[in-house]
Amino acid sequence: MISTAIRLARVGSGAELAAAVLLLGVGFPCALLAALLPNPWLFAAAGAVTYLADWYLHQKRSRLTRLLGRVHLGTSLRFLLRQLLLILLLAREGLAEEPVFYAAAGGFLLFYAAQGAHGALTHLILRRRTMPVVTRNVDLHAVRIADAPPRALVHRAAEKMLYLDVPAVAGVLTAAVTGRAVAAYAGVAATLGLAALYTLLLVPYLRRGRRAPGAGAVFKAVDTWLREYQPTVALYFSGSADSAYQVNMWLETLEQIDGRPVIIMRERNLVEQLGDTCVPVLCVPGAQHLMAMDLPSIRVALYPANVGKNIHLLRVPTMKHVFIGHGDSDKLASVNPFSKVYDEVWTAGRAGRDRYALADVGIRDEDIVEVGRPQLAPIQPWTGTPKNPIPTILYAPTWEGWDGNPGNTSLLLAGENIVRRLLEADSPVRVLYKPHPFTGLVNKKAKAADARVKAMIAAASARRAADPRWAKEAAAAQAGQAAARAELARIEARLATLARHGRPGADEAETSRTSLADPQRLAETKRLRAAWNDAYWRSFGWWEHKVVTGAEPRLYDCFNEADAMVSDISSVVSDFIASGKPYAVTDSAEVGAEEFKQQNTAVRAAVILSNGAAEIDALLAAVADPAADTLARDRRDLKCYLLGPDEPTSTERFNAAVRDLAARAEARNQRVAQRLAGQPLGELDREDGAASVSPEGGVDVPGPSGERVKVRKNGSGDPEADAEMEQAAKAAADDAETTPVA
Repeated sequence: MISTAIRLARVGSGAELAAAVLLLGVGFPCALLAALLPNPWLFAAAGAVTYLADWYLHQKRSRLTRLLGRVHLGTSLRFLLRQLLLILLLAREGLAEEPVFYAAAGGFLLFYAAQGAHGALTHLILRRRTMPVVTRNVDLHAVRIADAPPRALVHRAAEKMLYLDVPAVAGVLTAAVTGRAVAAYAGVAATLGLAALYTLLLVPYLRRGRRAPGAGAVFKAVDTWLREYQPTVALYFSGSADSAYQVNMWLETLEQIDGRPVIIMRERNLVEQLGDTCVPVLCVPGAQHLMAMDLPSIRVALYPANVGKNIHLLRVPTMKHVFIGHGDSDKLASVNPFSKVYDEVWTAGRAGRDRYALADVGIRDEDIVEVGRPQLAPIQPWTGTPKNPIPTILYAPTWEGWDGNPGNTSLLLAGENIVRRLLEADSPVRVLYKPHPFTGLVNKKAKAADARVKAMIAAASARRAADPRWAKEAAAAQAGQAAARAELARIEARLATLARHGRPGADEAETSRTSLADPQRLAETKRLRAAWNDAYWRSFGWWEHKVVTGAEPRLYDCFNEADAMVSDISSVVSDFIASGKPYAVTDSAEVGAEEFKQQNTAVRAAVILSNGAAEIDALLAAVADPAADTLARDRRDLKCYLLGPDEPTSTERFNAAVRDLAARAEARNQRVAQRLAGQPLGELDREDGAASVSPEGGVDVPGPSGERVKVRKNGSGDPEADAEMEQAAKAAADDAETTPVA
């Protein structure tokens, strides 16, 4: 019943639900009762309960605090209600005609007015500290960005201001109990004095020198940096609060790319979720600001997600636009008709090309380029035998998706059966469970199933820990695990130190000033993360079941630890195939094994599971005995089909695709420039009069009489001419004798 209530209330824990019950079901009703009786001691106890419950919910950043606000029981109203009940208590005590009553009522009214002034100041300060662009690894030395106000002043400032009524409430209650009005006067004076002091402390941060620079100055500095850096490849990303992984997976690839990369983002809250990288980052939330930015040197734009905000960069014709996605699978998202808007679609292998042809959604075969998956380099190939005395099986289901299709995730219909059969296998195995971070986002039944699977694994872990056989192993490994945990603590402390490369309490404006790339820090961070991953797996036994959530360890680290995997139709399966290890996929929609393989390329070398998961024994046999692994050759062939050949490497193929498309973009721009300069196509002398990027933005080309003609950065302005030039550039792209942008 409690778990059902937690799920319905959508809170993080039973403690949060208990705090809400104490707040609304116990604290305030008891305070009302105490005011009516009247009973100051009961009121004091009930008031303390409401203060503590409110404080706890805010410390936990509970979703309940937002829900209470939506039903007109917000934080400010709850504090005001407590004060009104205290006034009622005074009236019921017969003090309505006494000076203490007027002091309390007047004091609370003045305090309420002080809250308004304080809130207005805080809002104004924070708004004036908001930059139109948030940056990382970008030197904005051309503008002065002042230090942020102290975090203690502006972080959760409204809550801190509300709690300043404690002296007044305590003083008035003391006066009601003892009859000494001086306690009430002192308490009210203390509350008003603290409120005034808190408000006055904010005033200096209204000065011009404390504000963030204006939009004009910031964009001028950004344009100056762009002209100096001359980025050639942009990774453009927009997404929800939980989608940062879609851009994080491309960071290492960007760092190894030929050219000068830049990441362009649209949501401020995603910038702080980016992994460590030396690639410059520009977060431009405003569409009008992005479309006005000067991006003349960018020749290739890469898009990991199909979202509406992509149109704000897609409109720029001087660069070629490529959909690279954030995974390669047989899901419908991998053949989205929206992909027609891009110049090219890059897939991992031949399977991606065939997938678009089969879907017939308008993606031309000549616009598809097979580049492999550079992100898969960390995945270690299988040796053919389990790495530990018992096999490790990874269960990594995907999430339920937006459309409610029962075939999206095995978690709803098969998850518990899969885990149960693994836990009860004749020969013991270790289970790693890593659910998709979006699990339960749309379907709460999926969240409940996820909770039940975690409970099953926790119970099995407890049984295994009590088993004499495993207890003996635990005793033998105790010293090594303790050393690994100590190493983890040391590494985490060092990583935390490296992460604090700015001033504590810095806001996004100050961080934009201070977060410049430090190659030595980044190198040490990567080395420590690798050491952390090694110590993590050594910190518990090779026989211990484990639920793995959060960003670390990464999914690929789980691949390397596991000897086999059970998953669903998603890019997780395609990526795991790179390891060559046995795997199973659940036919959750129950279309039948043969039809399932026909519909989904990635499962053609998999053990197909029904929702009952009875076929799991075939997977376990393949892991335990190479002779029983009848699908080994199929997996090798499928790996080449899905991910491309091992040579040249994916990184080399990806770079070659970038260089080729950059050359085609340059060819297109020169042809448009020729047309606007009044020259027939082909007359441009590439040695003596080649087009060049102007510092002010756009393209400078030689005019008919030798003068330089400037072409606007966003095209000719003539739709028909632009369309004709696009066709001409497309037709001649393969023959263009141009030099790729470096």
